[in-house]
Amino acid sequence: MEQEKQKKSLRPETVMAVIALLCLVGLIVVVALCVPHFTQAADPESLLQHIREEAQNREEVDPLEPTEEAAEETTEPTIPPEANPYSKWDFQYDRSNYLYCTRQDSFPGIDVSSFQGEIDWKRVKESGIRFAMVRLGYRGYGMAGNMVEDEYARRNLEGARKAGLEVGAYFFSQATSIDEVDDEIFFFMKTLGDFPLTMPIVLDWEYISDTARTAYVDARTLTDMQKHFCKTMVDFGYQPMVYFNWSLSSKRLYLNELEDYPFWLALYQDEMVYPFRVEMWQYTCTGRVPGIQGDVDINVFMPDSRKTWIS
Repeated sequence: MEQEKQKKSLRPETVMAVIALLCLVGLIVVVALCVPHFTQAADPESLLQHIREEAQNREEVDPLEPTEEAAEETTEPTIPPEANPYSKWDFQYDRSNYLYCTRQDSFPGIDVSSFQGEIDWKRVKESGIRFAMVRLGYRGYGMAGNMVEDEYARRNLEGARKAGLEVGAYFFSQATSIDEVDDEIFFFMKTLGDFPLTMPIVLDWEYISDTARTAYVDARTLTDMQKHFCKTMVDFGYQPMVYFNWSLSSKRLYLNELEDYPFWLALYQDEMVYPFRVEMWQYTCTGRVPGIQGDVDINVFMPDSRKTWIS
C-alpha cells in the first residue's frame, strides 16, 4: 500500500520531467531550423540547379520567364536596350556539338565551380572549348551572408590557363547594397590576386527565393550595384560583364543603364528569342564536355566589335 502511494506521488514529477524533456527537444529542433536561416553559408547555386535542370529538360524558354502579371511596376525610364539582331537560324552546332553563331566570330566556353570537381583541362581544350569562366566564391543566402571561397577556384584558374584557354571569373553574389558589393570585391580579389584575366569578370547576382536575404532587392538597388561593380572593375583594369536570366532582366534590372558593358544571358535552349542583344549566351546547364564529369554550363561568346574590350 505504501509503495503504491510512493508511485502515485512520483507521477507528477515524472510527467513534468517528460514535459521538460520534450520542450528541450522541441527547442533544439527550432534552433536547428532557425540557425541556417541566419547563418546560412550553403552554396546558393545548389538551390538553383534543380530549377535550371527542370527547365532544360522541359525545353522551356526560361525557367523564370516573366509573365504580364509578374512584371514590376516602375516609374523609372523604360528605354529598351539594343534589340537582338539574331534570328533562330543564326546559330548552329559544330562537330563537337557546341553552339556557335553563323553571323559573326563566336567561341564556345564553359563556366565552372566546385560542382565540377577535378577537371582535365587538357581534354577540355582539345574538345574545342575556347574559354572558361571560373567561380571565385559565393556569398550565402542567409541573413549573415557569409562569404566562402570556391575550393576549386585557384586550381581551375591555373588549370585553364595552362591548358591554353582564355580565362574569366565570376563571384556568386547575394549582396543587398553597394557596401556589400565592395565587401565581395575585397573578398574575391584576395582569391584572384594578380591572376591575369583575358575574359570578363562578373558579379553573378541571382534571385534565390522569397526567404533569401536578397528577396526584396529592387531594380533600382540592383542596377546601382551592378553599375558600381562594373565601374570598379574597369578602374582595376578588368573587363566587367552583366549576368542575368530573362526574369531578372525584366523585373530587377534597368538594362538600358548598363549597356556600356557586355551582357551575359542565361537562356536554356538553342533558339535565340531574347529581345535584346547579348554578348554571351549560357544556353545549357546540362552540357557534357570531355574532361568534366557530369553536367556543366556551356556558353557561346559573341563579342560586339563596336564596344571597347579591355585586354
